[in-house]
Amino acid sequence: MADRFRSVTIEDLPSHLILEILTSGGLAAADLACLEITSRTFGGSRDLHPLKFRSLVDFAAFQLCLSHPIYSSLNEAAKGKLFIRCQSNWKQALRFLQSVEQSSDIVQTSSGNMQVRTGKYHSLLIKDSSVYSCGSSFCGVLGHGPLTTQCVSFTRISFPSAVDIVHVSASHNHVAFLAQSGEVFTCGDSSSFCCGHSDTGRPIFKPRLVEALKDIPCKQVAAGLSFTVFLTREGRVYTCGSNAHGQLGHGDTVDRPTPTLVESLELAGSVVQVSAGPSYTLAVTSDGSLYSFGSGTNFCLGHGEQQNEQGPRPVEFFRRNGIHVVRVSAGDEHVVALDSNGLVYTWGKGYCGALGYGDEIDKTTPQFLSCLKSQVAIQVCASKRKTFVLVNDGSLYGFGWMGFGSLGFPDRGPSNKITKPLVLNSLKSHRISQVSTGLYHTVVLTSHGRVLGFGDNERAQLGHDSMRGCLQPTEICIPE
Repeated sequence: MADRFRSVTIEDLPSHLILEILTSGGLAAADLACLEITSRTFGGSRDLHPLKFRSLVDFAAFQLCLSHPIYSSLNEAAKGKLFIRCQSNWKQALRFLQSVEQSSDIVQTSSGNMQVRTGKYHSLLIKDSSVYSCGSSFCGVLGHGPLTTQCVSFTRISFPSAVDIVHVSASHNHVAFLAQSGEVFTCGDSSSFCCGHSDTGRPIFKPRLVEALKDIPCKQVAAGLSFTVFLTREGRVYTCGSNAHGQLGHGDTVDRPTPTLVESLELAGSVVQVSAGPSYTLAVTSDGSLYSFGSGTNFCLGHGEQQNEQGPRPVEFFRRNGIHVVRVSAGDEHVVALDSNGLVYTWGKGYCGALGYGDEIDKTTPQFLSCLKSQVAIQVCASKRKTFVLVNDGSLYGFGWMGFGSLGFPDRGPSNKITKPLVLNSLKSHRISQVSTGLYHTVVLTSHGRVLGFGDNERAQLGHDSMRGCLQPTEICIPE
């Protein structure tokens, strides 16, 4: 009778059931590591997992890596390099994959799911599916209506229907919001039809559904200067807005009032990430190739010349060297890319050391940033003559122009420049999970869900009413 009520320990559970729980419970790499530390079963019973794995948790991390879209797209050689790069530890490999994916999307913090994005003079925050904005409301970019000219603190944006927002992209003059359903909403200056609504050339002051994509679910949006790029869940790309330089990718310079499929990218395979510069577009495909089109000014297309490209053209440097690109960030005058090993590449204009090579020399094609080779990068972020690289231990490196203190080095002069990657000691007490930088200000998100900003605050883009600038990273209050 007593046996009927005997407590069951985890050792009594079938190993296949334990593995199923570990791999299907939505656990992050950090969760698996904590479980392994606190449970002797996960780390001790050799008969519960294949001998080549350190523990059952290690085996579960391997299984999760296999199913991850970035890892599954790598060839066998690239998979092996990634594993070695992560110190032959599957939990670290999984953490890298998950961190890269979250860096351009929603980040899981201890305070909820969050994302930060910056425009020219404004900032946006997603927290648990709600969106907040602060700063200047030029042409309606804050999304609060025509009567709002500025918000001095994060203020919640109302949508025409009840939606959960999971992604946002901000340009100088318009904003695009992505809902969990795959629907896209836009607001801002629509004079160039960058908001995707063909019936108006006037500013849109509140988020409005892009009707042309109503039945085409998207997974990412990228707002350029007067144009927008939409990436669907099927890996197809649509663009709309100004096309003077061919940045829409349709093989011509004709503007598109509503989202139009970039047909020439269909031959390149499924697209996994897009990034929009002022007048050019970058697209990363599932096989790790990078395509660019639009304005060739500043060598941002990566082809070694400043010729415009009206249609997608592969950046041969990565193909030729067998480099699998996973993420890319299009800056105003330069580009920074991240590969499947957490290595960083930059090219374009070298003003103020924005490329990180210790000089101000332009790079006409991608170059490997060797001074960061000892770090495993998980996010890259380029803007106006400055670059940020976030690495897997939560440290943030910055280099380039320090205008208004937006590079985050309070001990340096606000007009100085950093020509090689330097860690931001001003953030050393925090573990950074995401970074976004605008023209003169920068916002970071910590693993605990705190939002910190530094740089120019003349238009309240850092969410403070009493100061014109922040040389020291300063916390931005988040509404409950």
